[in-house]
Amino acid sequence: MTEAVEYDVVVLGGGPAGENIADRTRAAGLRTALVESELIGGECSYWACVPSKALLRPVLARADARRVPGLAAAAQGPLDTAAVLAHRDYWTGDWKDGGQVDWLDSIGADVYRGHGRIYGVRKVSVTSPEGEHHVLTARHAVVVATGTRAVVPDLPGIAGARPWTSREATSAQQAPGRLLIVGGSVVAAEMATAWQGLGSQVTVLVRGGRLLPRMEPFAGELVAEALREAGAVVRTGVAVEAVVRDGSTGPVTVVLEGGETLEGDELLMATGRAPRTEDIGLDTVGLTPGTWIEVDDSCRVPGHEWLYAVGDVNHRALLTHQGKYQARIAGAAIAARAAGASEPDTGAWGAHAATADTRALTQAVFTDPEAAAVGPTLAEAERAGHRVRAVDYDLGGVSGAGLYADGYRGRARLVVDLDREVVLGATFVGPGAAELLHAATIAIVGEVPIDRLWHAVPAFPTISEIWLRLLETYRG
Repeated sequence: MTEAVEYDVVVLGGGPAGENIADRTRAAGLRTALVESELIGGECSYWACVPSKALLRPVLARADARRVPGLAAAAQGPLDTAAVLAHRDYWTGDWKDGGQVDWLDSIGADVYRGHGRIYGVRKVSVTSPEGEHHVLTARHAVVVATGTRAVVPDLPGIAGARPWTSREATSAQQAPGRLLIVGGSVVAAEMATAWQGLGSQVTVLVRGGRLLPRMEPFAGELVAEALREAGAVVRTGVAVEAVVRDGSTGPVTVVLEGGETLEGDELLMATGRAPRTEDIGLDTVGLTPGTWIEVDDSCRVPGHEWLYAVGDVNHRALLTHQGKYQARIAGAAIAARAAGASEPDTGAWGAHAATADTRALTQAVFTDPEAAAVGPTLAEAERAGHRVRAVDYDLGGVSGAGLYADGYRGRARLVVDLDREVVLGATFVGPGAAELLHAATIAIVGEVPIDRLWHAVPAFPTISEIWLRLLETYRG
């Protein structure tokens, strides 16, 4: 059966970015369809942000408790791994998406389950799992929000080794005895923290020189130091050449450059992401399948006034919160253009420009210690041609940090634009440090002058007093 239906907006992909753009276009009165081939809610809800944080929270809470006098002795025992996994399952809805579908129904968006493909200007075909065929046309916009998939390098023996990707790492039903992790990314660092805390013996193999290479160098150094203290092995500057696994349940062996071998019970390949654009019909509108989709600041594809791409698929920022932000921006831009606005507000920080993607990108890594950053690192700011100064302070030297945990270790950095006297970037590393991030984000987005920041008085004794210490250090 073939059904043809006309909408104002058709969204390909039902993850957080797709859901948010459907919400915005529906709020603007635009008839909207959303197409998804897997679970509504996407990677973040079932295999990434939500389950990983459910696994990490007990690990981090225990680590904090072990640093508090009067509580430390009571927190020395192992975690109840079964209870942690059950809590993770609760937060993923046991990998059922009924609640997400109900929410889309409540806002009046139509959901089509199946594989969606663009097949020309403003046209999308959907083939359902039952073989039904739907033809959707869009009066105003088609939005691609299909996200990314994990990349597993084509190493000898990798196919038969059945390696974990981020999906298996966050949905596993038991802790492996020995877990080998290849990669130095956020996924590698967080999953090393989680599974080491849940009882696995973890070995992390990093090709580069450090963990978390996109953050300030001290972030990865402090996280690696803590992982080693927790019992994990972290090795940098090593490359995997091959993988061997015999049988369906036997151990897995990785072969390193030079011939050294390491054995584990499971292998997690945390080696990057690729766009899910290989079979969505990009070729029918002059774009290349399997590639990232280039967009302008309103998330519209240049040369295609009806086509938008939001979330990971446009490669601006592979972070859930940034994808949702882009969806809010693009949704507003689509609504404005549908209403006849000839010139949407696409200037820097305008209502229809995703400026934060390039000037105030935020990221929080829930390791022990936490690492949080917004804006460019010192090296990135210097490469961009800014005249900058880095202002550093020992986060453990703040009274609030000392009260938070005995032996608190951490570091904070502001990257200050010396010509404009504003903060360009900030990084905080330490237990609980992720909650410091939003104040820095506001300072950067608002371009608050350093002189004005002196009047933002942090409460005593909180870890946020780090702001006062950083400003005093800057003043000298």
